[in-house]
Amino acid sequence: MRVTAQRAQLRWTGGAVTEAIRQAAARGALLAAEHVLQASRQHVPIAEGTLERSGTASVDARQLTAAVSYDTPYAVRVHEDLNARHAPGRSAKYLESVLPQEAATVQAIIAAQVRRTLR
Repeated sequence: MRVTAQRAQLRWTGGAVTEAIRQAAARGALLAAEHVLQASRQHVPIAEGTLERSGTASVDARQLTAAVSYDTPYAVRVHEDLNARHAPGRSAKYLESVLPQEAATVQAIIAAQVRRTLR
């Protein structure tokens, strides 16, 4: 029996893989923030719809952080006023109350983007 030498070559692309994962995580964070935005819009108090339309989702890809914000002069006041009366299903804490409910979905959205990149 004759044994022949086998050769293999390995090319390490760890830096490229790390960057691809980072980009996927940023993409997932934006998609997750958009999901939270949509969920919070279901609870935003509505008078004319201006507050609801002012909502936006953003991501800082470098820091891997995402944000959901509402941009009207009264957004914070409406969010924090627990004594105000709103239509059924609409409430103060329209953003803060949604986050714990959507945490598992947010994690799943980000994880799906990372998994897709690693295929």
